[in-house]
Amino acid sequence: MTQIDTGLVEKYRARLPLPQGCQAISLCEGNTPLIPCVNLPTKLGVDIKLYAKYEGLNPTGSFKDRGMTVAVTEAHARGAKAVICASTGNTSAAAAAYAARANMHCFVLIPEGKIALGKLAQARMHGATVIQIQGNFDQGLALVREVAEVVPVEIVNSINPFRLQGQKTAAFEIIEALGRAPDYHVLPVGNAGNISAYWMGYREYHDDNLCSNLPRMCGYQAEGAAPFLHGEPIENPETVATAIRIGAPASWDLAEQAVERSSGWFASVSDEQILQAQRWLAESEGIFCEPASAASLAGLAQDCERGNIGPGAVVVMTLTGHGLKDPDIAIAQRQEPMVTVSPTLADVRETIISHLE
Repeated sequence: MTQIDTGLVEKYRARLPLPQGCQAISLCEGNTPLIPCVNLPTKLGVDIKLYAKYEGLNPTGSFKDRGMTVAVTEAHARGAKAVICASTGNTSAAAAAYAARANMHCFVLIPEGKIALGKLAQARMHGATVIQIQGNFDQGLALVREVAEVVPVEIVNSINPFRLQGQKTAAFEIIEALGRAPDYHVLPVGNAGNISAYWMGYREYHDDNLCSNLPRMCGYQAEGAAPFLHGEPIENPETVATAIRIGAPASWDLAEQAVERSSGWFASVSDEQILQAQRWLAESEGIFCEPASAASLAGLAQDCERGNIGPGAVVVMTLTGHGLKDPDIAIAQRQEPMVTVSPTLADVRETIISHLE
């Protein structure tokens, strides 16, 4: 008989700081595939072993589900009736879904006109109260902090420590799949909770002698939203990668510690590099991720070209969200018109042959 997946809380309950015996609020998240990339190393021009941790196959299509199952489980165990978050999209989708699962109300603050429609559709379908603000994510998060002081709502942004506890489980899964930690772990950085959580997970397994090595953590930001590279918050961040359009990361200190203690680095990539990497993943490996996810590959390509990552390295890149989160960006990249022919064998045959030549 096939075993039913019970989600991250049940699988890793002993490693999560949750009340004993509390009900898990789960959508069977986690256990996402670690996909060996068979064609990209050649494109990158470096003989590395490259794996994609495809978090877009979580229930709401992004890595946010890992943290949300733990945060909502903990809030539900304390009797909370409502949650709130600021979001560029993925957090809102996850918060709304897990709140619905727990029969809790969800309030979402989003930047007006700055959220991909796929993510907005999710939050609305799950029944969240969506509040658009005439400002950016950083202003929204500041408001969420203030609101939670005067209204009985639980914040489920990554400033909630239970979020990072859930997100660290992705590192557990990588070690379990590889039998070791990678040499390098590359991932996009927005609010910086994920790079902090992965490092937490790797350290935990290492400290418990479940792996003998630790990876170098490499975090990539979009050039227009790169506060770590500037050394200070950015007031008006801009990038096509909406999920990392954040100028004042909430997990700044933890992310800096992860990079420094792992002998890793931060780097920035252009929107053009990000979109090119998104196409590479789709066309070379069959993996469709949202633009922010592709910052992982864009940064990796840049570091391989600069000689920062050499032959023989084992590299894991996190792809944080599914491409269907932001279909407009994907469609806009394919400027060539679709082929239209008459419904005859001759026309279809001729079209196919012309494309094979």
